Amino acid sequence: MNWQAWKRRAKQLSAHTYTFYLAYRHPRSPWYVKAFAALIVGYVFSPIDSIPDFIPGVGLVDEMVVVPMGILIAVKMIPEDVFEECREKARKVEEGEKPVSRVAAVVVVAAIWLLCVALAVSLALRFS
Repeated sequence: MNWQAWKRRAKQLSAHTYTFYLAYRHPRSPWYVKAFAALIVGYVFSPIDSIPDFIPGVGLVDEMVVVPMGILIAVKMIPEDVFEECREKARKVEEGEKPVSRVAAVVVVAAIWLLCVALAVSLALRFS
């Protein structure tokens, strides 16, 4: 599979993730589906990538591994009628701009900041 095919597949996976965003917000989705879909959607729509997409060869690896695994698990959890309804809605907006979760960005930045603080405290205690 060439580079362009990989990029196209990553974009398709991102589009499929919008289906899970809709399923997460669907009133007939069970709470555990909503929680899992929120994790997947937050990961994909976060403006902060664990591996930036512009890095050749590895930039899309996180989307090519984490997202498909999450999608496979979520498909099994979402009621079939809810999933089909959300898939149709996602197809209608597929041509538009994907939503960006500012909350997910704040959570990711806060987690990184807390990790850095914990590392700094750990190093300070070790060397004091």
